[in-house]
Amino acid sequence: MPWEKSYNETEVLDRAMRAFWARGYRATSMSDLVAVTGINRGSIYAGFEDKRGLFLGALRHYDRKHRHEFLETVALKHAPRDAIIAAFETAAHPPVDAPGGCLLVNTALEVSPHDAQVGAFVSDALQAVEDFFRDRIEAAQAEGSIRADLSATDTASALLGLFLGLRVLMRGGPPGKDTLPALIAQARLMLD
Repeated sequence: MPWEKSYNETEVLDRAMRAFWARGYRATSMSDLVAVTGINRGSIYAGFEDKRGLFLGALRHYDRKHRHEFLETVALKHAPRDAIIAAFETAAHPPVDAPGGCLLVNTALEVSPHDAQVGAFVSDALQAVEDFFRDRIEAAQAEGSIRADLSATDTASALLGLFLGLRVLMRGGPPGKDTLPALIAQARLMLD
């Protein structure tokens, strides 16, 4: 008789995502994953092949929920220029229950150098963030809220670097009281 899944995959991925996000890939053991997901090792192996397979699923889940949906919502709720600043302000003030930093950035630092598939996924996701900044700049230029001679491509690259720096700083807990306002002010200056 073939194995049949008896758990909610989205819930399992969400719980595994939070464990990897909080502890990192290497520090999250199979025992930790069994405990947080509520499914046994056999189900993890049958559904995801191994720890790495579950990690990849959790990383994709994070990307959909915390990168794609987040940027899509910001773009819909704000004018183009304001959407860029809103992305920075939201990243600077994460929900209380969120683990520190960004799982994509944490993964870029911990796993990507040693795993080409993970590295390519993270690279594509970060490129999508840069594309979001570039698209918002171009839309703001079209409506006249950002000057037309500003290089959308170069500014988007610089904004990505600033944004990633913010996410790395947030990993260690909230930085000094002046740091976050300074980063957000710098993002604003880049758009002037």
